[in-house]
Amino acid sequence: MGRVIVVLLLACTVLAGLGAWYFTVYAFYDELPEQTQFQLTPMGAVGPQAFTVRNFEGIDSDSSPIRYRACFDIDADPAQFTPYARATPLNAPGWFDCFDAGALTEALREGRAQAVLGVANLQYGIDRVVAFIDGRGYAWHQINPCGEAHFDGDPVPPGCPPPPVTE
Repeated sequence: MGRVIVVLLLACTVLAGLGAWYFTVYAFYDELPEQTQFQLTPMGAVGPQAFTVRNFEGIDSDSSPIRYRACFDIDADPAQFTPYARATPLNAPGWFDCFDAGALTEALREGRAQAVLGVANLQYGIDRVVAFIDGRGYAWHQINPCGEAHFDGDPVPPGCPPPPVTE
C-alpha cells in the first residue's frame, strides 16, 4: 500500500511540474498579428511616433505587463531616438526564436546595439524599450524607476508622474 501512495505522490508531483512549466512557457502567451508600424520616441519629441517596420514577430500576455517581446526590421538610425540608459532585455520563451535576451544584453554591453525608448509609461511604471542591431529592432517592456518605487510601495522619485490612485 505504501508503494502505491509513493507512486501516486510522485505522479502528482510530475504532473504539477509539467503543468507549471506549460503554463509558464506556453499557455499565457499570444502571438501578435503582423504590424507595419511601430511606436518609437524621437529625440526631443513629446511622445512616440509611428515608424514603418517589416518582418514583425511579436508575443504578449495579459498575465503580466512585462511579457511583451517583438522583433522587426526597421530602416531608421537609432541616434534619432531617445536613448534608454538602463535597458535590460528580459528573457523570452525558448520557442520565440527571434528574441535572445542574453545576446541582446551582450550586444548592449559591447556597444554593438543601442537601446532607445519606444513608449514611456505604456501603463504606469512600464516602458517599451527597443534595441537596434544592424537594422533589426528588438522590443520588450521594462519596469522603469518610477514603477520600481511604486510597485515596492516606496515614494516615487522626483520627476515621475503621479502614481495611479488605488482603492
